[in-house]
Amino acid sequence: MEFSIAAFLQHRRSEIIEKWVNRLKTEAGEQYTGRPRQELYETVTEAFDAEYNVLVNDDFNYINKFINKITKMRLEAGFLLSDVQKAFELFRSIVVPLLAKETTLEEFLATITSLNQCLNYTIHRFSDHFQSIHEKEILEHNRLLEEEVKIRTAELKESELKYKTLVEEINDGYFVVQNEVIAFANQAFCRMHGYCLKEVIGKKFHVFVDSRNRKKVVKIYDKGLSEKTPPRTFEYLRLTKTGKSYPTEILAKNTHYDNKLSSIGICRDITKRVKMEQKVRETEQMAYIGQITTSLSHEIRNPLSAVKMNLQILKKNPQIQGNDQRRIDISVREVKRLEGILEELLDFAKPIQLKYGQHQINNLLAFSIELLEMKFKEEAITVITDFESNLPLIVADGEKLGQALINILLNALEASTHGSTIEISSTIDSTSGEGVKVIIADEGYGVSKEQFPEIFKPFYTTKSKGTGLGLSNASRIIEAHKGRIDVENREPGGAVFKVFLPCQK
Repeated sequence: MEFSIAAFLQHRRSEIIEKWVNRLKTEAGEQYTGRPRQELYETVTEAFDAEYNVLVNDDFNYINKFINKITKMRLEAGFLLSDVQKAFELFRSIVVPLLAKETTLEEFLATITSLNQCLNYTIHRFSDHFQSIHEKEILEHNRLLEEEVKIRTAELKESELKYKTLVEEINDGYFVVQNEVIAFANQAFCRMHGYCLKEVIGKKFHVFVDSRNRKKVVKIYDKGLSEKTPPRTFEYLRLTKTGKSYPTEILAKNTHYDNKLSSIGICRDITKRVKMEQKVRETEQMAYIGQITTSLSHEIRNPLSAVKMNLQILKKNPQIQGNDQRRIDISVREVKRLEGILEELLDFAKPIQLKYGQHQINNLLAFSIELLEMKFKEEAITVITDFESNLPLIVADGEKLGQALINILLNALEASTHGSTIEISSTIDSTSGEGVKVIIADEGYGVSKEQFPEIFKPFYTTKSKGTGLGLSNASRIIEAHKGRIDVENREPGGAVFKVFLPCQK
């Protein structure tokens, strides 16, 4: 009997809704955990019916109405964009295993394509709507800031003492610039930049601006010296005393302070907002890559399998000898490499789902080294291990974490020169005291200044071969385990990768 998505969803409706609600309670973040179960049943039921109308009737009216409703609900409740996106993604992770049991391969691939298109539309539209409303709130907030500047200016004329008291009570940085020098700053401004008040007053204001944005900010300041210039809002990187830079937004306006033409400004840290916007962009990119990869994988994998099979048959032909045999071996090896690249792309496109268990990190490291033993021997690489005994068990997906460690080891291997050494160690994470630390150090060329911000990004590579997904997938897996990965250079040469993993999930 031909498979029907309508019949499948009708038959599985109660089961899918029940699983969706249960997983929202446990996997979608603290906000969902705290919501009443009845509310989750109602919203999940509406979401299911809306997705049903898209998949079965190609009707997007219900999903559009639901997105408008849920966006307002989740914004008012202070939900994170990523948590709501994860909630929508749960529908896919619940339905796919059920589909696999009830469909042929061709039916499965066709249905998955429709399901991916449906969810891509849902998540993109929700993200755009969520971001649009959030931007309106930001614009309204900027408008309120402008009004606040006017109020503070009026109070300055009435009483400088009263004005300073009000300024010291706000959480945003407030400052006054005269002739490029800071004439006044509140404590919040000082805290944001890591200085005390006496270190701020009298300094050139551009000292507190990252060198990459200094010309831009000075140009805005010079251009705005006219008294008729309207309030100006712009973003830049502020520079702290420790040398670190953070995204910041300033609302600036010209006025008189101590009877001198001055520029007053309110600066606000926007690190969280910038990260959220970047997360939205990354999510959209991941969804697009997932859609493309899923649609192309079937078309590429089957021809590759056919080519490899025919080459292996030809290799057994006794009439093919010498260089012809070598050419076939090379062709088979390259086909296998292409299959590996396709597998990497598919792993990257799929959301990470972890099967937790208790593992000893030393065992995972030893197994990973053993798998790569022949590769180390081919390059005459000496592997030196220093595993601390009696390390606490970690709660992790052993298979996926092992793959992440292999990816890091392969990167060290490819960066190493013939006959060099790779050092691998494990120890307690002394910074937290509640986790383990793995260090993998090679003697290669290290990481250039330009590579540091890019090294864990998808598709970034400096190699002639490879997809640039090895370290990216390793980073995604480690972050999914609530851990982190850092990289730094070592003397006299080489790179050091440090993996930090908690002992509990």
